[in-house]
Amino acid sequence: MPPEVAAGAPGAPAGEAREGVSGGAAAAPAVETPAPPLVVIGGPTATGKTGLSLRLADVLAERGIGAEIISADSRQVYRGLDIGTAKVTPAERARIPHHGLDLVDPDEPFSVADFVRHARAALAGIAARGRVALLVGGTGLYLRAVARGLEPDALPHDPELRARLEAELRSTGLATLVERLRRIAPGRAAAVDLANPRRVVRALEAALLVGDRPPPPFRSYPGRAIFLVLDVEPATHRAWIAARARTQFEMGLLDEAAALRARYDPNLPAFSAIGYREAWAVLDGRLSLEAAIELDARRNVAFARRQRIWFRREPEAVWLDATEDPLARVVALVRPVVEGDRARTGGRGGERGDRRAAR
Repeated sequence: MPPEVAAGAPGAPAGEAREGVSGGAAAAPAVETPAPPLVVIGGPTATGKTGLSLRLADVLAERGIGAEIISADSRQVYRGLDIGTAKVTPAERARIPHHGLDLVDPDEPFSVADFVRHARAALAGIAARGRVALLVGGTGLYLRAVARGLEPDALPHDPELRARLEAELRSTGLATLVERLRRIAPGRAAAVDLANPRRVVRALEAALLVGDRPPPPFRSYPGRAIFLVLDVEPATHRAWIAARARTQFEMGLLDEAAALRARYDPNLPAFSAIGYREAWAVLDGRLSLEAAIELDARRNVAFARRQRIWFRREPEAVWLDATEDPLARVVALVRPVVEGDRARTGGRGGERGDRRAAR
C-alpha cells in the first residue's frame, strides 16, 4: 500500500482523530480525463529514468509520434531546486515538452492531490495534441496516483493542520510525532516509513482527519498504458549513486544551496531533498566536501532501497536492467500501446503523426 495513504485497521480514538479539524475532504465523483497512451517509467533514484525517457521520446519522434514528459518527482515541483533534484536542462525541455517541473516555490505547500490535478490537466492537453505521455520519476505515490487512477479529492488534506504538524516536527522532533502516530493510528504507523519525516507528517495528518481507516480505492487508467521499472544490481547502483553525488557538487550544488538558504527557511519540507543539508554543512564548516559527498551517496543508497521495496508492490510492472541499455526493449514494449492508439485514432501522433506512419 502507498506509504503516505497506507491502509490500516479502523478505529483511531475518536477524541484525537479529529483534533482541531472539522473533517477530511469528502470523496468527489470520479472525473474522466482525456487519456493519451501512457508510458510510465519508474524506479529507484539514479537508474537512468530521465535519460531513457528523453531517448524514447526521440525515437518516437523519428517514427512520427509526438511525446511529452510528465515528471513524477516530488522535489522537482519546486522552483530553484535544480542541481540537487537532477532536473532536465533548459535545452532538453526546449526539445521535448515537459510538465511537472517548477510548479511552486519551496515555501508553498504541494500534495499528491495537487500533483494529480496538474498531471490530469497535462494529460488532457497531450491527448488533445494527439501525442503520447511519458510519466517519469521515482516518487512512487505520484506514479501510482496517475497510472492507477487515484481520486485526489478523496485524499484527506488540511493545509493548516499540516503546517501545525510541520511546526511540531521542528520544535519537538520526529520521535514525538512517530509515538503519536503509533498511538492514534497503529495501522498507518505499521505501513509508513517512520524514518521519513515528510511521510510521518502526512500519515499523521490523514489519521487526525479520518482515523486509521483504509485509503480511497484506486481505479484503472482510462486509456492504454504500460508501467516500466528500471533497476540496477546493488554494487553497480552504489557506484552510480556515488558518481552522481560527486557530479552534482561539481556542477554547483553548493552555490544553489547557498542561494536557496538565503531566501527560504532551511527547515522547509522541500529541503528534505537529499543534498541540500549536506551542502549547507559544507558551507558552515561542519563537513568537508568529501564527507558531504559520501553522506549524500549513503543517504541516496538507503532511499533507493526504500523505493525498490515500493516498486516491487506495483502490480504488472515490467522490470528492466538499466545496465543493459534497455531502449530497444522499451521501444518494443511500448509499440503496442502507442500504435494501438494510433490505429484507433486514424494515425494521429502529434505534429508529424499525419506525415509518417509508425514503423
